[in-house]
Amino acid sequence: MEYLNPLAMLAAAVSALVVGFIWYNPKVFGNAWMQAAGMTDEQIKGGNMAKIFGLALLFAFMLSTALPGIVIHQMGAFSLVGGDPAAALPSYEAFVTDYSDAFRTFKHGVLHGVLTGVFIALPIIGTNALFERKSAKYIFINSGYWIVTLGVMGGIICAWK
Repeated sequence: MEYLNPLAMLAAAVSALVVGFIWYNPKVFGNAWMQAAGMTDEQIKGGNMAKIFGLALLFAFMLSTALPGIVIHQMGAFSLVGGDPAAALPSYEAFVTDYSDAFRTFKHGVLHGVLTGVFIALPIIGTNALFERKSAKYIFINSGYWIVTLGVMGGIICAWK
């Protein structure tokens, strides 16, 4: 069974932009984020949007390449054989036959994605924001985005076989 699905990773990367369009919309958290970040409408409109969204998509894709190891349990067995099932003992094939679809659901991927957001994204964003003298609102808006986004990304990657 193949655990690295480039289409799932691309879809997960695109989902990060979709969640961002919703999350940072002025009717959702956009205005609160702008205030907490100290951004103005002029600063927002003055950016090179092609560069910003292009790099955001690239970074989201890079992140989606790390998620299979977090959200797909079978990646542990795959890594034990060095990523080459042909070099594995017969017990590997038996394991894959018995457990290849175990916990491969959207719901399970969301769980691990959310946990990744809470235990990886939140501490990173929170630490940076503390030293940048940003508010708790700033930390919770940005961390909340990544917790939701990693949940969606994890769900897509885990469920898409």
